[in-house]
Amino acid sequence: MSGRVYRVVQFGLGPIGQELVRLVLERRSCELVGVIDIDPTLVGRDAGELIGLGQPVGVVVREDAEAVLAETRPDCVLHATGSYLDRVFPQLELAVRLGCNVVSTCEELAFPTAGHPELAARLDALAREHGVTVLGTGVNPGYVMDTLPLFLSGVAQAVTAVRVERIQNASTRRRPLQEKIGSGKTVEEFQELVAAGTVRHVGLRESAYLLAAGLGWTIEHYEERIEPVLAERRIVTQYFTVEPGRVCGVDQLGRGFVAGEERITLHLRMYLDADPAYDRVRLEGPTPLELVIPGGLQGDRATTAIALNAVPRVVEHAPGLVTMADLPLITARD
Repeated sequence: MSGRVYRVVQFGLGPIGQELVRLVLERRSCELVGVIDIDPTLVGRDAGELIGLGQPVGVVVREDAEAVLAETRPDCVLHATGSYLDRVFPQLELAVRLGCNVVSTCEELAFPTAGHPELAARLDALAREHGVTVLGTGVNPGYVMDTLPLFLSGVAQAVTAVRVERIQNASTRRRPLQEKIGSGKTVEEFQELVAAGTVRHVGLRESAYLLAAGLGWTIEHYEERIEPVLAERRIVTQYFTVEPGRVCGVDQLGRGFVAGEERITLHLRMYLDADPAYDRVRLEGPTPLELVIPGGLQGDRATTAIALNAVPRVVEHAPGLVTMADLPLITARD
């Protein structure tokens, strides 16, 4: 893999997409050859200007995805436009039909058969037909609650259960995420938004099924609950001011049952000014293991890093729709 320069197109220029562009431009092993977004305030502007480099990089944002991909013929598309597979599927389908490998931060794509088996089968068949590889990844799902425990299990004699706890300080995260956790809402408003599916972290289910697949387990039943975290004092972030008693985040629990027992427990608490923040992985069994990351992984930076670091593995992998458990070890690159 050494010495190769991977030509990439960034599809989606929200906060994650902008950070991906910045990271691509810093890498000797990558070349940015196109940027796609439909936002009229971004179209026609140089990517370097938009991410605050202070100088142009010679790549202008365009809205015609088909034209950009057909003209640039990238080694890989970095896709970051949404969390739900059914909504972004046409974008993925277009990239695949044009012969592009894809690394996407779409959460439901991390293990798409969990929620969209028919779409997953279609995308896999299409990728094989066109000789490309498609991967969904990120920090969560894609790493801390699934791939990291699977990697840790390699030194376990046996694993009887996986318990992952993640406490994230959402005050350091992008505005869309602070909105997605219900910042500033009343409990009643939070509950209404949860019922509508607009306030929640997407991906616990996908992590549970990815874990189970990697360990050779079959999930017979999966359940999830979401509750609000309430501010105990006034909280001020770059984007929100939250008064005491108002919602400042989510407490979300995913539980996977295997052979009648709860063998996968994924507990995510993501709220403003969370302290202490950390990621904890515990593997139960005859040789129990525990891994703690003080402070936790910063989600936006970790997501962009793993997406870009996955590009060489995806480009060189056999065609089809893959998960993180299918790829060789992903490492940082220059």
